[in-house]
Amino acid sequence: MPAIDPLLKATRLLDFEAAPIADLVADRGWRAHGEHDRIGAAYDFVRNEIAFGYNRSDDIPAPEVLVDGYGQCNTKGTLLMALLRALGVRCRLHGFTIHKALQRGVVPEVVYPVAPNEILHSWVEVETESGWVNLEGFILDAPFLASLQREFSETESLCGYGAGTGCLSAPPVEWTGRDTYIQKTGIANDFGTFDTPDDFYLKHRQNFGILRDWLYRHLIRHWMNRRVRAIRRGHLPRLPGFAQPNHRHEGTNRAA
Repeated sequence: MPAIDPLLKATRLLDFEAAPIADLVADRGWRAHGEHDRIGAAYDFVRNEIAFGYNRSDDIPAPEVLVDGYGQCNTKGTLLMALLRALGVRCRLHGFTIHKALQRGVVPEVVYPVAPNEILHSWVEVETESGWVNLEGFILDAPFLASLQREFSETESLCGYGAGTGCLSAPPVEWTGRDTYIQKTGIANDFGTFDTPDDFYLKHRQNFGILRDWLYRHLIRHWMNRRVRAIRRGHLPRLPGFAQPNHRHEGTNRAA
């Protein structure tokens, strides 16, 4: 029996044989596409049909992310990898940390000072006919990104509100066969590539501490998700000492 390609295998986190993912792939008919379009279909699904938001933990299985219907860089990346492998596309994870400044505006100001200075981050690397391609632009869904573009229309560089880009008006987030990015300018440390997210989280974990971890899971992330929903509707919170959004709809820009 031939060995399973390590960049195509299922794992605890990349459980693409689970019913939610297997049924999705079958229902969408993605396997009938060529490789370029298979990658694009999975990418576009994770980018826009899985909303930007914060799950209970980074290291949750792909089917749970799908059922949640939302995720952030690490969890959406796990789901994208599971879908790609279900479609026979080789992929791996590239791990990093990002500066916490990228999350300012999403993390409540009262919590921000005690948040870790660096936050665990990752993107997906996918193998194509022309070589390896970096996929990170799936993190922010289109309505959320459009809200930032409207409110910060007078600037190209933004590090905050979940974005880290030097070309806010036209960031490389669409699948074209090339690299996509939306948080790249916030990167602090590079941990290199890993065959699976399971391997990555065995070696690297977000160190909140017991109390902060409990608070994040049960209180803070729900607060953050309310802010994300408000930002998606165009209601961005004002941040002391931060370049302010346009606030075209003055009086409607309050976020929890």
